[in-house]
Amino acid sequence: MPEPEVRNTDVLVQVHAAGLNQLDCKIRDGEFKLILPYRLPLILGNDVAGAVVRVGSKVQRFKPGDEVYARPHQDRIGTFAEFIAMNEADVALKPRNLTMEEAASIPLVGLTAWQVLIERANLEKRQKVLIHAGSGGAGTFAIQLAKHIGAMVATTTSTANVDLVKSLGADVVIDYKKEDFEKVLSDFDVVLNSLGKDTLEKSLNVLRSGGKLISISGPPDVAFAKENGLNWFLQQVMRLMSFDIRKKAKRHGVTYSFLFMQANGGQLRKLTSLIEAGTIRPIVDRVFPFEATNEALQYLQTGRAKGKVIVKVK
Repeated sequence: MPEPEVRNTDVLVQVHAAGLNQLDCKIRDGEFKLILPYRLPLILGNDVAGAVVRVGSKVQRFKPGDEVYARPHQDRIGTFAEFIAMNEADVALKPRNLTMEEAASIPLVGLTAWQVLIERANLEKRQKVLIHAGSGGAGTFAIQLAKHIGAMVATTTSTANVDLVKSLGADVVIDYKKEDFEKVLSDFDVVLNSLGKDTLEKSLNVLRSGGKLISISGPPDVAFAKENGLNWFLQQVMRLMSFDIRKKAKRHGVTYSFLFMQANGGQLRKLTSLIEAGTIRPIVDRVFPFEATNEALQYLQTGRAKGKVIVKVK
């Protein structure tokens, strides 16, 4: 592929490491075609850490040589490559205490946790939050962020990962192989769902009246469609896709919403402060060489990764 075009407000970054996400698998498999109508051929990759090699004429925040990390804007993904051009608004300086591989594990899951817990849920001290799949990429980060806020955190995980999620600060750990979370938990303020339909619907039972069920795995709702400027037809499609869960949520006296994380360099800078202070630490499961990107994606899809899977490019 040719070297990416660098616009006036862009930084060109040499990729040192790229984080893998379930989003990459879903885009590849066509699951998000309605939301993200990408044209093939397409370079995947939604997480990057690397070094700035060139900047556009209007760039003010960065210079060549800066070590940075980012989640590129959804229209400009492509971190499984040697170079990527990104708008400087989406980029932040890499935390000084992290390696490139560790830094590449942060942007997408860090911004997801921030946007769900702080922006959408307005999570407060002493509130109760259930974070599903606590040993996964988003889960490991969200547990730590919720504990920083001062919330009481419950999480679901498998037997093998109980110690890991406890070490991250989880107050209540439900081993889903031994217990049904909806029979054990009650009166929660917020649920962060990253799993399928069954878990989504069961999560309604643990929320108090007025609670919030926020899903990052769907189904998308009409509010999401409007926020992203999708046309009337797609708004109606998403209204239908989420009709069942919204109806059930209303019956429980709670709200349902879908969140698709947005690139945001300013929020990344706030996360950098927490990471450099030692409040949040990255959890990296395995690092694969660039040539083994397909094998890395296959490993991610087994669902057995603890934290993030990384590809080392440089």
